[in-house]
Amino acid sequence: MTAYEISDLPQKDFPEGLIYIPQAPKRLRIAGTIPTDSTFLCVVGSRKYSSYGAEVCEKLITGLKGLPVVIVSGLALGIDSIAHKSALKAGLKTVAFPASGLSVKTIYPRNHLQLAEQIVESGGALISEFDDDFRAALWSFPRRNRLMAGISKAVLIVEAGPKSGTLITARLATEYNRDVFAVPGNISSPLSQGPNMLIRLGATPITKQEDLLEVLGFEQQEGRTKNLFEDLDENERKVAELLIEPLTRDELAERASLPQNQISIILSMLEIKGVVKESGGKIYLV
Repeated sequence: MTAYEISDLPQKDFPEGLIYIPQAPKRLRIAGTIPTDSTFLCVVGSRKYSSYGAEVCEKLITGLKGLPVVIVSGLALGIDSIAHKSALKAGLKTVAFPASGLSVKTIYPRNHLQLAEQIVESGGALISEFDDDFRAALWSFPRRNRLMAGISKAVLIVEAGPKSGTLITARLATEYNRDVFAVPGNISSPLSQGPNMLIRLGATPITKQEDLLEVLGFEQQEGRTKNLFEDLDENERKVAELLIEPLTRDELAERASLPQNQISIILSMLEIKGVVKESGGKIYLV
């Protein structure tokens, strides 16, 4: 008996972040539902992790409770599974991209079948571009990493060795103009070499909950969290959500299906509200 229903995701329903990446997927299989009107944060790290890494991962994700944030990860052992479980515990939706097909016979790793079921039952999704009965292979892990980076606004690296596959996701995020965040660690720990190197190369260090809220577009006001998108009207929100990747004014007008003069007015308002900035001919979320 199938633990969950699997179907083709219609191309018209592909998340926009996956449509415009290099080697965009032509077909996606899905179990569950892709949450909408939310910020997608990819959280990844080493299969072998320390108690520090586990604690930080759970604490940061728990701090997002009540916010429109979806946690994306790869269903793998280690930090990936901690990210999914922490999201479920905090009442957040989560989306998993296994390196296998979605069949209960081939889902990888096998001992995460129950976790996969919980993700679907809790309103999240399992997504794969592989055939349902495809078994995970060495090459399928980096291939699925591009989907995790593509769908997300940002990637958070918790722990990773200097040659960890986790760093592939960070590199792809940079290539796709996504933000890369990293949790600094003990300079004596091999598991900290990846995040510390990324910070040295320009990744944003996340040292406390407030750091993560700020870089995701949320802010603390009078002891409560306020979404920076709260005060936007329908068209302003529509434009802001399209800026999961930096776009030119022409690209933005085309994707929003709005005339250039209206786009200019909307962008002016978004700049005044501190939501976007323009640099090098492209519009960026602040």
